[in-house]
Amino acid sequence: MAGTGSSVGKTTVALGLMAELSKNYKVQPFKVGPDFIDPTHHTLVCGRPSRNLDSYMMGERGVLETFIHASADADFCVIEGVMGLFDGMDDTEIASTAHVAKILNVPVVLVVNAHGVSRSVAAMVKGFAEFDRVDIRGIILNSVGSERHTGLIRDSLRSAGIKIPVIGSLPASREISIPSRHLGLHMAGENELDVTLLSGFIEKNVDLDALKTIAGTYEVPNIKPDEPDEGFDTRIGIALDGAFCFYYQDSFDAFRRLGAELIFFSPMSDRLPDVDGMYLGGGYPELFARELEASRSRDDIKKAANDGMPIYGECGALLYLNESLTTDKTYRMAGVLGANSRMTDRLQALGYTEAQVISDSPLAKKGRIIRGHEFHYSVTECDRDAMFAYKLGRGKGISSGKDGLIEHNTLASYMHTHPASASFAEFLHQCNRYKSG
Repeated sequence: MAGTGSSVGKTTVALGLMAELSKNYKVQPFKVGPDFIDPTHHTLVCGRPSRNLDSYMMGERGVLETFIHASADADFCVIEGVMGLFDGMDDTEIASTAHVAKILNVPVVLVVNAHGVSRSVAAMVKGFAEFDRVDIRGIILNSVGSERHTGLIRDSLRSAGIKIPVIGSLPASREISIPSRHLGLHMAGENELDVTLLSGFIEKNVDLDALKTIAGTYEVPNIKPDEPDEGFDTRIGIALDGAFCFYYQDSFDAFRRLGAELIFFSPMSDRLPDVDGMYLGGGYPELFARELEASRSRDDIKKAANDGMPIYGECGALLYLNESLTTDKTYRMAGVLGANSRMTDRLQALGYTEAQVISDSPLAKKGRIIRGHEFHYSVTECDRDAMFAYKLGRGKGISSGKDGLIEHNTLASYMHTHPASASFAEFLHQCNRYKSG
């Protein structure tokens, strides 16, 4: 499910299709790009974890392996694109919906916002169809004004010699919406998404038989996913709650394939469980700073870090592992790292990153190159003697193009990464050593 641009209705259409197809089929959802939020809605609707497909962080092989692994027992796969169909990194196709579609050789359905246009839709579709070798097999019009409006667009497409069929025509609807905040849509579960309403909306306005016919022509690529070379008998604590909720399902799978047992806990309400290492993802610590300050888990984590437990944190976890976080006031955080963070009212960094590892860390040895992305509204100020793990060839990081604060055996960065770019094998090696010590 691709779009001519952002905010044309891709998410609504993708979620609606997932909801409608899930009534009778096993539907595997996917999201193009480094998105943590949309996949939570996919997962809620389909009842199975959504996966990210990002050709920059994962590479072509990683995209193929994730797709094949996740879709093995599915009847249908629905891939929600990102931005416009051809919008990738800089002026390239890398990380675009089109790039992923070409890697997987999947048919594309193009969502077009028809509000305020008619014949111009034909010009847009013609341009999209001829721009690159992407197999656009259907068009879904969003925000149409009437049946006559739809008819005018169909006639315009026909007159322009465009044979791609219109398989859906969605009227504007104020009832179907998902609230958003500074980092994007609300997470699934924070609001009551009316799945029945969404499903019925798609059933009424999309030709599902035509969609199934398009999907039915697809043949899954024949490659065998790589298997890990080693296994680790370790217990890894995963912080998972409203404050720490930005994770890739592939990360959990990668830990488990390497033999790790995952123990989920909430730093807001739980004590630190008996584990050999800890992984804290990004999320919204700024919304729960009061609860994080009050929780005894804060002291547990600092003690574990002082004892040398391997700890890896991303973005929101960096704010939590620092000395303090300032939002409406200043709150004490875990105090593992010699730095303080504060929230700002404007975006500080957004985009892909490429990091050269300049200091050994719990995640990787010096010399590695790791790809990831950053997206935050905070500023972090470090002590003068701060030690950094990464020098960024691309991205902003914490300070002067450096990212990844290190203290004891703890690493926390603004950069989020993916196991296809940064294997967890080194992290688990260090967890094993900590466990044995």
